Amino acid sequence: MSPKITTELLKQLRQVMKSPKYVQEPVQAYIVPSGDAHQSEYIAPCDCRRAFISGFDGSAGTAIVTEQQAAMWTDGRYFLQAAHQMDNNWTLMKMGLKDTPTQEDWLVSVLPEGSKVGVDPFIIPADQWKRMSKALRSAGHDLVPVKENLIDTIWTDCPQRPCKPLITLDPSYTGVSWRDKIVALRSKMAERKVLWFVVTALDEVAWLFNLRGSDVEYNPVFFAYAVIGMNTIRLFIDGDRMMDPAVREHLQLDSTLEPEFKIQVMPYGSILSELQAVGAGLSPKEKVWLSDKASYALTEAIPKAYRYLTPYTPICIAKAVKNASETEGMRRAHIKDAVALCELFNWLEKEVPKGTVTEIIAADKAEEFRSQQKDFVELSFATISSTGPNGAIIHYKPVPETNRTLSVNEIYLLDSGAQYKDGTTDVTRTMHFGIPSAYEKECFTYVLKGHIAVSAAIFPNGTKGHLLDSFARSALWDCGLDYLHGTGHGVGSFLNVHEGPCGISYKTFADEPLEAGMIVSDEPGYYEDGSFGVRIENVVLVIPAETKYNFKNRGSLTFEPLTLVPIQTKMIDVNLLTQKECNWVNDYHQKCREVIGAELERQGRHEALRWLIQETEPLIRVQ
Repeated sequence: MSPKITTELLKQLRQVMKSPKYVQEPVQAYIVPSGDAHQSEYIAPCDCRRAFISGFDGSAGTAIVTEQQAAMWTDGRYFLQAAHQMDNNWTLMKMGLKDTPTQEDWLVSVLPEGSKVGVDPFIIPADQWKRMSKALRSAGHDLVPVKENLIDTIWTDCPQRPCKPLITLDPSYTGVSWRDKIVALRSKMAERKVLWFVVTALDEVAWLFNLRGSDVEYNPVFFAYAVIGMNTIRLFIDGDRMMDPAVREHLQLDSTLEPEFKIQVMPYGSILSELQAVGAGLSPKEKVWLSDKASYALTEAIPKAYRYLTPYTPICIAKAVKNASETEGMRRAHIKDAVALCELFNWLEKEVPKGTVTEIIAADKAEEFRSQQKDFVELSFATISSTGPNGAIIHYKPVPETNRTLSVNEIYLLDSGAQYKDGTTDVTRTMHFGIPSAYEKECFTYVLKGHIAVSAAIFPNGTKGHLLDSFARSALWDCGLDYLHGTGHGVGSFLNVHEGPCGISYKTFADEPLEAGMIVSDEPGYYEDGSFGVRIENVVLVIPAETKYNFKNRGSLTFEPLTLVPIQTKMIDVNLLTQKECNWVNDYHQKCREVIGAELERQGRHEALRWLIQETEPLIRVQ
């Protein structure tokens, strides 16, 4: 993979950083975050500004360009990828390693005295602005909002912002009507004595109105904001998609409704002026509720005294706790997904020895099998189909220049998922189509032990996910091994495959406690640079646990796997498992055999069924 040559682009950017046409005063540094105006993790092509200026297109990273230097901060998932994709104009800053400076510290060390650091105020979250502004100010520099995005001024062939048709979801999928969600939101607003609520995250807008879209690849969301008052609803959205009769009926736009449920549809671009008008009309003690991750631009539209900021919104928390219809939908989606993967792995077992299957062919075949399932919409992220050394690149995506052929001599790692109308999936399996080495089996088994430790964990109500992170690492740590990514993330219900407010990670972030109904991934791994990667991932549902005692009457929780795909037993060194772990694998495989076997039978997929039965033979531990 040859890096993008950025010399000319950086030269152009440095010129506009000084141009009075775009900046009131020259800026000595310009920050290019990776998100969009909604602080999304996955973004539309028109928002891929950091990838445009640097060549690095991973989902997380921040570029900073000064008059002399260009630096890129990213996390452990992307160290190898960023190094491959960026030319020597760029310095890679490896976040999480102890010698890596923070963005603020680095800026302070390289900037001349009294510098101005520019950033697009719509792209930077308010909490990040606050932190960065304070650190820079204390060193005599200023963080300044630059109204026009400077990357856009030099990006001549920037794609258009997508504006695709919407999908309406009825309560059989969502469990709750949008009107009832508005009522619940207003009761949360009343509890906090808040008059207005601003919805900025795309998945929160989609969830609130029971609508889905396809403006962002892999994420069924659409570009919109909403402002909810105690008796008004404003939806900021562009395009003729609101003329679709199904959407109009769903939102009851042409019905005579009680005024508090009448939705005013307004242009997407008018959000700032509308919020400024709301801010200007507030009486003392009246408040506007925003996420502290909303953009600095929108947050500033409301005078400071009237803001009510929280790390997570009530929509974010309600969305994370799946109701019975959503949980049922997620179960169905994972059964369909397992059928597709049994078909795929059965096909790979036959085809790989012929030497004709590449990473891209395997990824395309996985999508083909998934697309045969009912209510399939699209993939939930770019398939990570990686063999041998490519498996060590944590968020690898095969492209023609790196595309390896699968063989019987290398480990193959497949991390893939789909959006079905009834749920979102994300599953990783690591397999060998020949005979794995003792070391490969050893590493795989430590990862499996960690996966089981999380999946089988019983913990008190109120526990935060980060407390479970070390359960996943303990077996690796015992042998001096580890992995540089979190252990789990929240998963949406036919929504974003990564969602807050819960997760399982060593990275300190304000995660909310796990509660019954939340859905997260369990995905420890191990990566040997230049050699192989191992990851085992299930999506799991938080459920109440029955325990012998009940300390302080607070109750306990555990996980139920929703993913039901066999874990390759030939990769397991059974002697490294305890009897309890062995039983867990056998019970899990028994459930795969019963639930997925029945569905394969129903769909007439007999060859894949035979493969499933062979792959779920019980493990036997020699005493």
